Amino acid sequence: MSRKRPGGESLPSVAPRATDATSTDRSPDHGAPASASAPAPAPAPAPDPKRWWALAVIALAQLMVILDGTVVNIALPSAQSALGMSDADRQWVITAYTLAFGGLLLLGGRIADLVGRRRTFVIGLAGFAAASALGGAAAGPGMLFAARALQGAFAAVLAPSALSLLTTTFTDPKERARAFGVYGALAGGGSAVGLVVGGLLTEYLTWRWSLYVNVPIALAALLGAPVFLRDRSGRRSGHLDVPGALLGCGGLVALVYGFSEAEPRGWSSPSVVTLLVAGVILLAAFVRWQSRAAHPLLPLRIVKDRVRAGSLATMGLATVGMFGVFLFLTYYLQAVLGYPPVRTGLAFVPISAGIVVGSTQIAARLLPRTAPRALMSSGMVLAAAGMLLLSNLTVHARYVPQVLPALLLLGLGMGLTFMPVYATATAGVPARDAGVASAVLSTVQQMGASLGTVLLNTVATGATGRYVHAHDPAPGGAALDAGMVHGFSVAYRCSAGVLLLAALVAGLVVRRRTTPHHAGDDAPA
Repeated sequence: MSRKRPGGESLPSVAPRATDATSTDRSPDHGAPASASAPAPAPAPAPDPKRWWALAVIALAQLMVILDGTVVNIALPSAQSALGMSDADRQWVITAYTLAFGGLLLLGGRIADLVGRRRTFVIGLAGFAAASALGGAAAGPGMLFAARALQGAFAAVLAPSALSLLTTTFTDPKERARAFGVYGALAGGGSAVGLVVGGLLTEYLTWRWSLYVNVPIALAALLGAPVFLRDRSGRRSGHLDVPGALLGCGGLVALVYGFSEAEPRGWSSPSVVTLLVAGVILLAAFVRWQSRAAHPLLPLRIVKDRVRAGSLATMGLATVGMFGVFLFLTYYLQAVLGYPPVRTGLAFVPISAGIVVGSTQIAARLLPRTAPRALMSSGMVLAAAGMLLLSNLTVHARYVPQVLPALLLLGLGMGLTFMPVYATATAGVPARDAGVASAVLSTVQQMGASLGTVLLNTVATGATGRYVHAHDPAPGGAALDAGMVHGFSVAYRCSAGVLLLAALVAGLVVRRRTTPHHAGDDAPA
């Protein structure tokens, strides 16, 4: 006999009672023994002695992908000047990457499950390094756009395979918490580190090194991958769901492109409306097809689990609310307070420090004996408090007494939230579906970041325009800086509201633990 999880996976009757789907926040610690009359649980496989070196390799790959976004953003003005890009075309340095990355993540995750996660990890690393070198050597805008699209495509293969390798490598609850603490710290803090690295490379070397820097990182990970990574084989003899790939990837590309075009064209633009409607229709058709396909690209049992769905919703809302902080605070520090690029990058270091402490020292220690929803909700409340502090900034604010406390709260909140979200959303997934489950989480992040940037920027721009028109209608008048700060403050308050909504969702939906299991490829990883 077998029991069923809400997500649909069958659990052997010999599983410990603590892993039952009906366990609540008051359930015993992970690994608690069943009653004396129950059969003994199946013995767990011996842990991989190289697993911590494997974590180092996976962390390098994750850092490279996360760094790439903000490093290139900082270098974009210099690249535009050097290559003679127009203002209308420069957005494609960002859009080409996000379209390929966000649109192909589900396909990349399923490919990892079908052909092997370590193999796709290596392919993604090598391809990302080659695309980075191509972009660094770009002789014109077209070559740079193509290189960025290639980076996005290989990142869509690399990111889900890295996360699924982490999921299948660490199964002991305490070790899993530590490993995901490191991963969550890199995922949350890498963007802030990228601002520092980007400022240093652009100011002291050249914008091309913002792309070349990926090459040595990828080479180091490539050297370690064959030695330290052990792939628990997925479903090597499966079939790729081609109609599902076309519908799912097409819908995601349409949505991401629609979000990116909404900022310059406006939400009422016919092209934007067409893209967004097409994306929704394609994704609706994708969901319908997945319920019928013999070999679905995304088995719906993965997203039907209540805890996993709640974790994904929390991550999506968190990225919607958090992503604007880097954009707005960068403009505030440089345009209003007059910080140079390097000083601006260094100003974000406290966020990275807060994320590292929150992920590795607090969440990783508490997760094995604390309900994930408690950590997620607490983290989002802290982050919302940081946003409210930022909403009180003025044109003449000082960094230490007014900006620094907000950044520390934001970092701690992100660390407390992202780490348990990563661990909970990927736990309990059959090993054969670990790649596509990881891709779903990455897709939610990417969509949340794209939507959050556009929505919050629209809010900030509108509030700034209204303020300037009311106080100083003359173009370039003295009210411009004050209007910009006012627009940022309104956007920060909106962000705080979204983060509080994420705290509410985590508290109400993530009602039980999702625990890892020690079983074969068809049982949860």
